Amino acid sequence: MSVRLNTESTGRPKSKLFSKKNRRVLGDPLSDNNPITKQILGICSALAVTVYLDTAFVMSLAVIFVLSISNVTISLIRELIPNKVRIIAELCVIATLVILVDQILKAFLYEIGKQLSVFVGLIITNCIILGRAEGFARQNKVWPSLLDGLGNGLGYSVILLLVALGREVLGSGSFFGIKVIPEFLYSNGYENMGIVVLAPGAFFLLGLIIWLQRTISKKTME
Repeated sequence: MSVRLNTESTGRPKSKLFSKKNRRVLGDPLSDNNPITKQILGICSALAVTVYLDTAFVMSLAVIFVLSISNVTISLIRELIPNKVRIIAELCVIATLVILVDQILKAFLYEIGKQLSVFVGLIITNCIILGRAEGFARQNKVWPSLLDGLGNGLGYSVILLLVALGREVLGSGSFFGIKVIPEFLYSNGYENMGIVVLAPGAFFLLGLIIWLQRTISKKTME
């Protein structure tokens, strides 16, 4: 009887890896529960490393890696961590992964690592990473924790790249360092919007994205 209930029309056992609950864990941070637009976390990096798309892209990969692996690690050792030192243990795991990322950047992407500067190290204090480790990975098994890390990392990355896209195209007239604004526009008086390269411009773009995302979510719920 149990076999029938857990089989699809093909007769194969239905996988629990991508159950409705697990799909929600992965998908919610990409839309309705985005860590930046909904939870208002990780704002500093959205302002600091989004002047150009290449730095934002590398930062996004770094956060996805640290968030996913730290979630998995915390989930694996959650029953071994004394409650009194759980925050310290979580920070040690996160810091180890951040140091690994920093060394990889110095070895293979030195120039971008140099541009990111201290902001790679500040991943350790990113509220999203510690929040998911404390709020999710400590209470859940490995697979859901991995999906949660991936989902929140991707949700963070989407917003980061959107802000970087607006800042680089409008502020520098380029896309991943390649000029995309035709020269004849400059000849006819077009000028790059210098303000979007500055922090106020990043705030403005981020505010527009937050407003747009929440408006769409509200209409979807209605």
